[in-house]
Amino acid sequence: MQKSASRKERIAEYKELIARLTPKSKVGQGCLRAFWVGGVICVLGQTLIDFGMSAWHLTQAQAGTLASIVLVFLTAALTGVGVFDRIAKYAGAGTVVPITGFANAMVSPAMEFRPEGFVLGTGAKLFTIAGPVLVYGISASVLVGLAYYFISL
Repeated sequence: MQKSASRKERIAEYKELIARLTPKSKVGQGCLRAFWVGGVICVLGQTLIDFGMSAWHLTQAQAGTLASIVLVFLTAALTGVGVFDRIAKYAGAGTVVPITGFANAMVSPAMEFRPEGFVLGTGAKLFTIAGPVLVYGISASVLVGLAYYFISL
């Protein structure tokens, strides 16, 4: 009986240690940061769309493509110089949810493996995330295209 009491005491001490050392969650503050930073990213995207449509007379689809390209490029550049990671640490999901999260996820492994060389490090790791997305995206589009073709016959 003495042995089980000491085990219970150790478990209680461990739980107390966990409660004391675990940082307190700041959910409200995290949600606000994610909301406003994600909102700024979306406002930037919408501004690019509006500018493309009014200044360059692009269609809605063309302007949307322009906004996507610019946001992906900016995110990749900011990830490359180490700025985007600080923004992501501050804003959390606010940077992950928009298209910027994909660009960051694609460039980060490439930056991590840069010392291994341009081809085997940066080049190979660039497609760690993008590769499966491209494969499944292209495969799905081919299947949908074939299904549409055969249905429309």
